[in-house]
Amino acid sequence: MLLPTCSSRELRNQSLHSHVLPHCKSHPRPHTSKGSVFLGFKLQCHSKALALPSKVSSSSGRKQRKTYGGVLPSVLRSLESEDDVEKALSSVCSNLSPKEQTVILKEQRCCERVVRVWEFFKSQEDYVPNVIHYNIVLRALGRAQKWDDLRRCWIEMAERGVFPTHNTYGMLVDVYGKAGMVKEALLWIKHMKLRGMFPDEVTMNTVVRVLKDAAEFDRAERFYKGWCDGRVELDDLELDSMVESENGFGLAPVSYKHFLSTELFKTGGRMRILGSTDSQISVRKPRLTSTYNTLIDLYGKAGCLEDAAAVFKEMLSSGVPMDIITFNTMIFTCGSHGHLSEAEALLNEMDGRGISPDTKTYNILLSLYAEAGNIDAALDCYGKIRKFGLLPDVVTHRAVIHVLCKRNMVEEVMSVIEQIRKSGSNIDEHSLPDIVKMYVNKGLLDSAEVLLESFQNDRELLPKTRAAIMDAYADKGFWAEAECVFLMKSIGQKKDVLEYNVMIKAYGKAKLYDKAFSLFKSMKNQGTWPDECTYNSLIQMFAGGDLVEEAKSLLHEMQRLGSKPQTMTYSAVIACYARLGQLSDAVDMYDEMENAGVKPNEVVYGSLINGFAEAGRVEEALRYVRQMEQCGIPANKIVLTSLIKAYSKVGCLEGAKSVYERMKNMQDGLDVIASNSMITLYADLGMISEATLIFNGMREENLADGVSFANMMYLYKSMGMLDEAIEVAEEMKQAGLLRDCPSYNKVMACYATNGQLRQCGELLHEMVVTRKLLPDSGTFRVIFTVLKKGGMAIEAVKQLELSYHEGDVDRALNIFMKMQDDGVKPDHVTYIVLVGCYGKSGMIEGVRRVHSQLKYREIEPNESLFEAVAEAYRNAKRPDLAELVNKEMNFAFEPQQNSDSETENE
Repeated sequence: MLLPTCSSRELRNQSLHSHVLPHCKSHPRPHTSKGSVFLGFKLQCHSKALALPSKVSSSSGRKQRKTYGGVLPSVLRSLESEDDVEKALSSVCSNLSPKEQTVILKEQRCCERVVRVWEFFKSQEDYVPNVIHYNIVLRALGRAQKWDDLRRCWIEMAERGVFPTHNTYGMLVDVYGKAGMVKEALLWIKHMKLRGMFPDEVTMNTVVRVLKDAAEFDRAERFYKGWCDGRVELDDLELDSMVESENGFGLAPVSYKHFLSTELFKTGGRMRILGSTDSQISVRKPRLTSTYNTLIDLYGKAGCLEDAAAVFKEMLSSGVPMDIITFNTMIFTCGSHGHLSEAEALLNEMDGRGISPDTKTYNILLSLYAEAGNIDAALDCYGKIRKFGLLPDVVTHRAVIHVLCKRNMVEEVMSVIEQIRKSGSNIDEHSLPDIVKMYVNKGLLDSAEVLLESFQNDRELLPKTRAAIMDAYADKGFWAEAECVFLMKSIGQKKDVLEYNVMIKAYGKAKLYDKAFSLFKSMKNQGTWPDECTYNSLIQMFAGGDLVEEAKSLLHEMQRLGSKPQTMTYSAVIACYARLGQLSDAVDMYDEMENAGVKPNEVVYGSLINGFAEAGRVEEALRYVRQMEQCGIPANKIVLTSLIKAYSKVGCLEGAKSVYERMKNMQDGLDVIASNSMITLYADLGMISEATLIFNGMREENLADGVSFANMMYLYKSMGMLDEAIEVAEEMKQAGLLRDCPSYNKVMACYATNGQLRQCGELLHEMVVTRKLLPDSGTFRVIFTVLKKGGMAIEAVKQLELSYHEGDVDRALNIFMKMQDDGVKPDHVTYIVLVGCYGKSGMIEGVRRVHSQLKYREIEPNESLFEAVAEAYRNAKRPDLAELVNKEMNFAFEPQQNSDSETENE
């Protein structure tokens, strides 16, 4: 099937900010379409009737100095060795012809030298001004972006009666276009038109190229079509109505538009050249290879593949010779749109026409194969560059390193780096983040550090590069390594806001909120102002860590500075309030969001609905469901699950059943948490058959988790069906769903209730010895039950319970202090006992100290210790902090499967 095509008349207009295909030097992204729009010209390429010259040489791209005769070589050598231009030229100036003067001007390598030589020539009595010299000087000034000097030169040219040629205008369009001033570049064409001069093909090609590079594809095509019809179409550019903005359009204090629309046109009006007008120009066709190359690239970047192919066919039928640029452009156009077979056919066609591929050809193919996932072919292209006597360039090395690093091929990357160094070159700075990321992925942090140190010794890294390297560390949680890169010395450079943002991200992922906020406060003192990304990141980070007041304060500070928070930012704060049960604050933030003109999304509504559901406030939850659906956002499984939880909280069976039936008809089917909520509701109501029906359905679909089994054990046990409860417990054990203390406790409690004390003891041994899970308060309750059932005297068991609940805190703390004095490092058991003592004594600061060490990973994360800290906060009458610890524990062990006991809450 052919790809969709837009005809030349229907070419889509795209703004400067629209997505365009990357240039040949970047990494193209082939599309997945397997259709071919190029089969037609592949057949024509082999037609004998369209034979082209048999040999076209490939340019190396390097500027070579020509060989001159006469006095020119000695003059050029003198100018290279002498700083004194006047001295070098004085002895020979009178003998130089205008052509020799032109050569000397052209051969100067910097704008300053061009101007000095030119000024010297003008100072001679016999010097006759000519347009070629002015063209050289204007080009040099334009390339150096010395716009004031260019303006003065242009006015002087007019005052001396030197008339601009097509070359003059084409050159001015080129330098202005390359400086990014597209509209200003086109003003020169309007001035040319007012003089009565019609653009020649070179000038037309330059205009099309400038518009193409600015992604103004439609205007580029209209200008080309107009030129072919003998017209110069500029009316749609609205050049006369352009108004100078407050900041101007240029980099210099002089307004380019003011110059181009006043002095320039006045000058043009005084020196109007009588010539042919548009109506006198006949229809024409391009004859230059460069024009066809530009058109192929234009249509390729615009995504109009058939138009690109049509230009290629026209080139063939018109007998216009193709060069290496033609084939490189066509290969890139084909390959970047998923037509790799056509790209390969073009490579073969080059060989048949005697055109040798250059380094860029293989660079293009290397990138195309890499993006298509054909690594062997990409590496084969890299090998062919040296095999055929070509030299890899910076783009080659960057592309091959990117390919290898993406697949963590360390040895191969090291081989390429060694080749680069042997050739006397350095690793391209843009490749550093790729290499560092590869090392980090493979755990080779030392190698990454050595690489950065060696590179830093050669030159200073750009802020963008440092930020990318920091991000590679941050993504893997290596905040300290990211911090080292952030603190690298940057001579004469202040830190970029991007670097601060990445470092804040790194601290956030490590939950080092204090460090993140401290860095934020220091930004302004270091001369870097936070941007919207800084604020959004910090607010979302604090909200995710339940530091809601800090998040709210930053959000309001952001608004005072005139920035508009993102939907995700409001969503994070609302979700945080909802998690903490501060529903009135969540609603206030929702109202504030709407007043700010930020549209709520499904996450915002989901947070509010779930918050009210957890609180059992069904009416409020339903109100936000209705608001969400009125906004055109359909209720998803998460929202409906929250509704089931809300109905379950208030024991409303019919409401829960209606929502559950609705979920059955959804495309993705039922949700595990929703099913567990229904089992819980049926269990609370003693409805065994209904709960069993749902549970059996979950088992058949392999959806039953630890919460499902625990709920069924609770139901059977509460109804006196101990055999069924034991059967579920055995199945839960065999399914490998015993993963934490609460899940072990539930099964042990079931065994204990049924009198299976030996099995209970075996599970306790497995839990503590094999799985290394430390007992919690629930475990001890089961142990005391087992001891009572095992025949131990009631008084002895009570004494044990009393000792457990009322330990000698003072003595325990004294022992801990002695451990520290003796240099004995505490383990997790020590911290669990210690934090329990702090909690029972109401010593909040002591609990906070252990909590902080655990949170900032000064103590290795451990589920039992997290639970002990939460229990300590509860004993100290701080349930809010206990809930915060539970949330942190879920986040800390996120890569693993979440605790069965927490699944329902999540």
